[in-house]
Amino acid sequence: MGMKDCPAVAKMAGAKYWEHEFESFKAGVYVPDCDKIFDVINFGFKAPYLIVFEEIEQSAEERASFAVKSGLADIAGEKGGSVVFVFPTAGDWDKASPDLFKDLIAESKIHQYYRDGMVTFRDRFTGEYKDFFVRGAIFRTIVYASGKSADYAARNLLKKIEGEYLWGPGDITPACVVLEGLSVIPKVERDDIPVISAGNSAEVNAALKNACKHLLVKENSDYVVDFKRFAGNFKRWCGILEIEEDLDALGVREELAVCEVKTSPDNCGDDKGTERHNVGYIAYYNKDLFEKGPAPLLLAFHGGGDSSLYISHVSGWWKVAHRNNFLLVAVENHLNSTATEMMELIAELKKKYNIDEHRIYASGFSMGGCKSWDMFQEYPEVFAGLAPMDATFEVGLNVFGKPAPVEINRDTPVPVFYAGGEITPLPELPFQAEKCYDRAKYVFEVNKLVTPYNVKYEDRENWPNKIWGIDGDRVEKFYDESRESWLTVNYFKNAEGVETTALASISGQGHECREHTCEHAWQFLSQFTR
Repeated sequence: MGMKDCPAVAKMAGAKYWEHEFESFKAGVYVPDCDKIFDVINFGFKAPYLIVFEEIEQSAEERASFAVKSGLADIAGEKGGSVVFVFPTAGDWDKASPDLFKDLIAESKIHQYYRDGMVTFRDRFTGEYKDFFVRGAIFRTIVYASGKSADYAARNLLKKIEGEYLWGPGDITPACVVLEGLSVIPKVERDDIPVISAGNSAEVNAALKNACKHLLVKENSDYVVDFKRFAGNFKRWCGILEIEEDLDALGVREELAVCEVKTSPDNCGDDKGTERHNVGYIAYYNKDLFEKGPAPLLLAFHGGGDSSLYISHVSGWWKVAHRNNFLLVAVENHLNSTATEMMELIAELKKKYNIDEHRIYASGFSMGGCKSWDMFQEYPEVFAGLAPMDATFEVGLNVFGKPAPVEINRDTPVPVFYAGGEITPLPELPFQAEKCYDRAKYVFEVNKLVTPYNVKYEDRENWPNKIWGIDGDRVEKFYDESRESWLTVNYFKNAEGVETTALASISGQGHECREHTCEHAWQFLSQFTR
């Protein structure tokens, strides 16, 4: 249906509204004005995805009015989100497709590119690039339903729902469901779905209490209060429900900032050809960190399809920083910046924070892992240790897939912790692809390891160690209770007998980055200084 003017929205400076229609549902999208920092930092991985199942189809004016009066507009504006109003094309919730929610999430894709550090998104529903868009993470989906739409949700959403996840099939079960004015007894098939029950009968509430691990019972909804107290605390990553911690209560600062850097000649991103461009980042640190003197710094680089908030929160790096008392700086859209530009960012960070220049580290997931390899190849003398994870390009290529702009590192050892998933569909480990084998061989040579990497890739079917080719000088296994998997680490020594290289694999892990691995990476890296 495209963009539609709305007088009620126009009264709010910067707010936008538009509508779309699909086979099983109609959607009206309300986007309140947000702070401009949301243009630099991609909040798509932290912003709640607020979905209103309308009992009766409303006009654009009525939707805007509801968003404002209910407080959902305030929640969306504060968190960098939007409010999506949904009504079945069948015209009635009793006739709505049982796959309506699945269809909605399948359309909820995040597509973006950057220019001068600014995020420009494609509208999820049309694919068009706009300066207004549907914001919100599908693994932070909150569904608000009342009356007949609540009855529909009670029949269709309180169970495991498989659908189109971030990069393929996966668990898309909502992170929270708000049910108001039910006329049916809900049949709960999954006990880890948080539910807010508002204005429901004692019989309804009894059924929910017996079946739900997380339940808030109210006489009347207060969307803002209920979000802060309950609904906004949950997220569901890869099907697993997690509770979001209160950073302020834990004494952790989360600072969003922008740094302007000179565009280096080898920049092949969206800002190539410019003189200067912006780099966004989020810094995490304990409030008393710098009272104890210069602090270690770890740069974290996100994957190609995600953001600084992903590498901080989904991968758990902020928790690792909190527990171990170091400064974490998660770089936004590092794929639009070069290793050289990261050196300028580090220089600016040194001016802003009391950083121990002898203890600077970096890590990254997927394409961020490739970015970490850029640091190993181009600026090894800067880092006390590096932890690339889950990806590599061929030796000598940078994160753009281009030849590095300088003669790559051949003789400066850098402590390395590398990890990959054992069942990933992408090449991460030597037995999965020759470029991974070549990267391991390269690290053995640069880090001057005593044990020779003398296996051949073409003979991998006969490798003594089926993943790496050879066993480490020492091998440790660490159990991850949260994922029921094992992190297996092979440690290799240099001529001085120091274990400077750790090569790890994770059982049962696909293409993802886990907090358990990040913690062990830090425990290894933090032993070293430069």
